[in-house]
Order: sequence, then structure tokens, then C-alpha cells
Amino acid sequence: MQKFKNIYVAATSQHVGKTTSTLGLVSSFMKKGLKVGYCKPVGQKFLDLQNLRVDKDTILFADLINFEIIPELHSPVILGPGATEMYLDEPEKFNIESILINAERELAAANEIVIYEGTGHPGVGSVANVSNARVAKLLNAGVVMVVEGGVGSTIDMLNMTTALFREEQVPIIGVIINKVLPDKMDKVRHYVGKWMKAHDLRMLGLMPYENKLAFPLIRTVAEAVKGVVTYNADYMDNKVESIIAGSLIDLKELKSSQDLLLVVATRSINEAIRKIEFISHNNHIPNCPLSGIVTTGDGNMDKHTIKYIEQNNLPLIRTDLDTYGAVLRISKIEVKINRSTPWKIRMAIDLIENNIDLDQILEFSRL
Repeated sequence: MQKFKNIYVAATSQHVGKTTSTLGLVSSFMKKGLKVGYCKPVGQKFLDLQNLRVDKDTILFADLINFEIIPELHSPVILGPGATEMYLDEPEKFNIESILINAERELAAANEIVIYEGTGHPGVGSVANVSNARVAKLLNAGVVMVVEGGVGSTIDMLNMTTALFREEQVPIIGVIINKVLPDKMDKVRHYVGKWMKAHDLRMLGLMPYENKLAFPLIRTVAEAVKGVVTYNADYMDNKVESIIAGSLIDLKELKSSQDLLLVVATRSINEAIRKIEFISHNNHIPNCPLSGIVTTGDGNMDKHTIKYIEQNNLPLIRTDLDTYGAVLRISKIEVKINRSTPWKIRMAIDLIENNIDLDQILEFSRL
């Protein structure tokens, strides 16, 4: 069994693309015939799975790689609510470093290559002396850094965040520049590449911005508005591409998508549905353009509206927020890839395989 150095996927900040990149790397290396291990060494948000407390990302990767979750190996440290105060009060009761080292030893013995997924920005965990940089060093890993695409802001973030890893003398394998606007690809590649070359950093590739990865699910919308699902709860995994307000329905929006979320006052929903039907019929739009509805305030739906909702399997969410408040909450949703979005998983894998120099990563990691 050939062996490779551990890889630690870090990012300059939250919501930049760690999970997307980690998914792509794990899947791509598996397709190359490698036995790949995964670990989320330090987690913050966890789930209780059959009385086992594990980071939520671990469950996603257990499905992908098909391994049985062993918390002490795949999600060894959880710094959940209250952990900060507990550590600062009695640090001697924590044995985090040895827990991480033991997990690394067992995963390395069982796999040809192990991918570790970082948490938040590089400084997360510092309060317990387990910043991303410190953890990468303990795990004897090289770092793949993920940064959001731009020029000045990208360079600034790279300069600041790579400093932590340099301080810990952790090797940086290279940088993935994510979410680059398609018309900015050449500019970003030239100028950021120029700066990276001067600072001895490898550019592993640029991934174009893919707005579909930012689409939330109806179930996420329901959580954001603290709503109650009153129709078609089996369709909560419908995706949302854009939002339309009940008073601002026009042809351009209806023709652009079949995944629109209608946010409307309950007293106005009957009128809104008839307007959607009228525009669709007159402009030969064959399918329902909606993926779900959020209703606000008091009011009643007539039989025609209920029939439309039922025929098109539209989940309907009632919320106590007003329409403006609901739209505001929905617009602030931070979207994560999860088990309910298999189409996002496939997209993430394709983005890595089509845009990132995987052979360069393996060559650097070869022992």
C-alpha cells in the first residue's frame, strides 16, 4: 500500500469552500484507486447519532466513503457550547493533543492518504491551543488553503492567514482560489498568481463561481423564518434559486427558473397564484415556476389556490414574520453542502476534478 502525507484543508474564513474542496479531493483520490480516510479533527456544530456525538460534516463523508463512524477517529474533538469556558477554567482536564495524535496514528495506518477538514478560519480553536495551524502540525499534514476569488482581498487574506501556518512551520501544499467570477478568471490567475509566485506559494487552480451551490433548500428556508409547514412536507428538499415577492411577479422572473420561492402575505396569495397562472399560460411556460411558498400574516386561501399548491407539490410555510422580515431572513441564509443536496455533492466533485491540479497535490504529498 503506497503512502502519502496527510492533507489538511483549511480556508481563509468561513463559507469559502472547505467542504466543497474536501469533497472533491476525497472523491477524486478514491477514483484514482487510493484508500482515502477522512477526519474532522476539531468540530463545533455536532449531531447526536445513535448516542454518538459527531461533527455534522463527518456524517456527509461517511456516506461518501462508506465508513462506519468511530467518533474518536473521525470526529475526535468537539468544542461545542460552553467548551471555551470549561477549557479556560480547567485546561488540565483536557487532553486534546493526545486525542488528535492517536486519531492520526490509527487513520494513517488504515489508509493510503487521509484528508482532514479544518474548522472556520485558521485561528478557530486558538482558545484551547488547537488553532487550525496547530492541529495541522499535530497531524503531520500539509495544507491546502482555500480562498475566495478576487485580487486585492484575496492577496490580503492569504498573507494574513498563511502566517499562522508559517509560524507553526506547517508546509503549504498550495492554494485553491474558489468562487471566481467567470469573466475575472484570467485577471485573478495573472495577478494573484504573480503575488503567489513571489511568496513561494503554489496555485493549485481556480474554481469558477457556481451560483447553484448557493441555493438553499425549502427546509432551510423554514428554519430561517421559524415557519410551520402546512402543505406538502415531503417536498422540503426542493431547492430555491431565487425569491419573488407576491406584489412583484413579472414574466422575466417566471421564465428564468423553475425553482422560485414565492414570499407573499396570506391575504394576497390568491391573487398572486392567479397572476402566476395567467403569465405562465400567456407565455407558454409549461411547468410551475415555483418550488415553494412562504406566507405571512393573516388571511385565507381559496379552493383554487389550494388545488394549485397540491397539484404542483409545493411546500407551503406559514411564518409569523412580515413579508419584509421573511425575505431578509431568507437572504441571510448561509448554505452548506449536506446529505440532502446530492446534486451539490456531484457539482462540488466536478468542480475539483475539472479545475484543480490533483497530480500536483499527490506529488507534493508522496512519501
